[in-house]
Amino acid sequence: MAVPKKKTSKSRKNMRRAHDFLTAPTVSSCPQCKAPKLPHCVCPSCGTYKGRQVLKAEEL
Repeated sequence: MAVPKKKTSKSRKNMRRAHDFLTAPTVSSCPQCKAPKLPHCVCPSCGTYKGRQVLKAEEL
């Protein structure tokens, strides 16, 4: 069983964890209605995706 020879310092531990933070999701705007939406997803306000109507108005 491997056992560390020296204690990992707080600085080295925090440098290793520097990339473990959460990032905010990227938000793009819908080309039809200019509402914010997630990329590669159907627009929740108008129901279009890549210029085509995917969801009907009553489903929204």
